[in-house]
Amino acid sequence: MTIESLKQQVLDGHLVNEPEALFLAAADKEALYEAAHQITRHFMGNKFDTCSIINAKSGNCSEDCKWCAQSGHYKTQVTLYPLLPAEECIRHAVYNRRQGIKRFALVTSGKRVSDKEMEKITDTIRRIKQQSDIKCCASMGLLTRQQLQELYDSGVENYHCNIETAPSYFHRLCTTHTTDQKMETIRTAREIGFRICSGGIIGMGETIEQRIEMALFLQKEGILSIPLNMLQPIPDTPLGETSGLSEEEFLTTIALFRFINPNAYLRFSGGRALLSEATQRKALRIGINSAIIGDLLTTIGSKVEEDKVLFTSEGYSLTDNTDWAQ
Repeated sequence: MTIESLKQQVLDGHLVNEPEALFLAAADKEALYEAAHQITRHFMGNKFDTCSIINAKSGNCSEDCKWCAQSGHYKTQVTLYPLLPAEECIRHAVYNRRQGIKRFALVTSGKRVSDKEMEKITDTIRRIKQQSDIKCCASMGLLTRQQLQELYDSGVENYHCNIETAPSYFHRLCTTHTTDQKMETIRTAREIGFRICSGGIIGMGETIEQRIEMALFLQKEGILSIPLNMLQPIPDTPLGETSGLSEEEFLTTIALFRFINPNAYLRFSGGRALLSEATQRKALRIGINSAIIGDLLTTIGSKVEEDKVLFTSEGYSLTDNTDWAQ
């Protein structure tokens, strides 16, 4: 078994399994990164997907996710507010589209939104679609089938629900819902017609084996848009004192996810600001080919124009169609 033979196996259309991924995790880093780069270019070309988000409802979440500033179980400094007015969301959507961003997501705190909130959200989506051609996404927790259908009918194309970490580790980080519940939401959304976006957070105390488990789980589920966040420890949460990942650990994770999910958009998400520019460029070469840009929920993102220069300087195009399969 070699990096080269496993790379060729992937290029030939065969999937990487757990023993092979473990071998890659311990292999020479630079050779691993170069092989991942070749896989990225082979399957994905130079297409780069951009999206933006608005924190449409913040804080007071009933769930006890140990990493999250928005959980009502912890006394964090997050700003609390109810569902934003439609006008505020529309303004952000139109502004983001003018900057060349392709997708716009409404993200809400909580296990799920209420039916009354869903009425307001679907009205907001319809008004956004009337004023802009930006593609709409949503991340609103464990919605019912009826709520998902209403969201889809309003014009939302992509539904986001992170699995967050390996299924074997999730129960250590959250006790108020399960990976199975997340997957029920994801599978229902897919049945309705949504494209699915699902990834997680790296650096929450999981092992390299559990990162591989997460990547393989997403492979099995056919997820083609995978946000990869780096944990940004939030004071007064249970993970508030967690030691940060090394940049090499993050880059190795990107390479492994690319080997395991060769035709997925691997998305720069939260925590990217912790990385040096040199490491961000290396991640883009290895396998990152999409990003959330602008402000990211409860942590600071990056400036859109600077990001566009960064991505294009690494050989990516921001104009190609980047819709992925359902």
